[in-house]
Amino acid sequence: MTEHLAATVPSAADAPHAGRSAVVTGASSGIGRATALRLARTGWSVLAVARRADRLASLEAEAAELAGTITGVAADLTRDDDVARVLAAAQAAGGVDTLVNIAGGAHGADPVAEARDEDWEWMFQVNVMSTLKLTRALLPMLRAHGEGTVLILSSTAGLVSYEGGGGYNAAKFAEHGLTGALRLEEAEHNVRVVEVLPGMVRTDEFALVRFDGDEATAAKVYAGVEKPLTADDVADVCAYAVEVPHHVNLDQIVLRPVAQAAQHKVIRRGA
Repeated sequence: MTEHLAATVPSAADAPHAGRSAVVTGASSGIGRATALRLARTGWSVLAVARRADRLASLEAEAAELAGTITGVAADLTRDDDVARVLAAAQAAGGVDTLVNIAGGAHGADPVAEARDEDWEWMFQVNVMSTLKLTRALLPMLRAHGEGTVLILSSTAGLVSYEGGGGYNAAKFAEHGLTGALRLEEAEHNVRVVEVLPGMVRTDEFALVRFDGDEATAAKVYAGVEKPLTADDVADVCAYAVEVPHHVNLDQIVLRPVAQAAQHKVIRRGA
C-alpha cells in the first residue's frame, strides 16, 4: 500500500510551479479547459471559471490526481454580480498572481451588409466586456502581488479582417486594442500583459457555436486541413507564457498551423 501511494502521489519534481495561482476563464471546454489542466499538471492552483457548472465539476474530478488543484467557479462574466463572485472566490483562496482570459467566441458569419445586431452584441459582450470586467476586478490583487500577470487570448482575427468575419473581427480588434493599452498602463505596477493570438484551432465547440449547431457548415471550416491547431497546442503556449520568469514579457504570440500561412491562404488537401 505504501509503495502504491509513493508511486501515485505527485512529487516536488512533478509540481515545478507549486505556489502559483491563476484564474482561468472559459474553462468548461476547448482552450480554456486545456489550459486549466495544463497549469494544474505542473502544480498551479487554478480557479476555473465558466457558465456550465456540470462541466466544471467534471473538470475538478479530472484534476483530482494532478500535482496542482482546480476549483470550479460557475459564472457568467458579462454579469457584474458574477464577476464579483469570482473576485470573492479568488480572495477566499488567498489571492491569485495570474489571470488567464480565455473566454470568448464567434457567432454568425454574415457580411456586414446583412449583419445581425444580436450577433455583434453577443460577440462584444463575451470577447470584450467580459475580459474588461474581470480584468478590472482582479487588477488590484495582481498589483498587490508585486509580480502579477494578465494573459488575454485574442485571435489573428484581431489583426487581419476577412469576409464574413466583420463582427468577430471588430470584437477581436477591440480586445487587441484593450490588451495594448493595458500593457502600457500596468507596466509601472510590474504587471505583465501577454496576448496570445491563435489562427485556425479545431475545438469541439467554436465553429458549432458560430454556426448555431450546424455540424456540416462547422466542418467546412477545417475541411482538408490535415493538422489544424488543437486546444492543447494553444494551452501549451499560454502556459509557457505565464511560466517564464516574470521579467520576461511575451507581448504578442501569433500561432497558426503550418497549413495556414495567412488568414487568406490555407492549404487544403483532398477537401
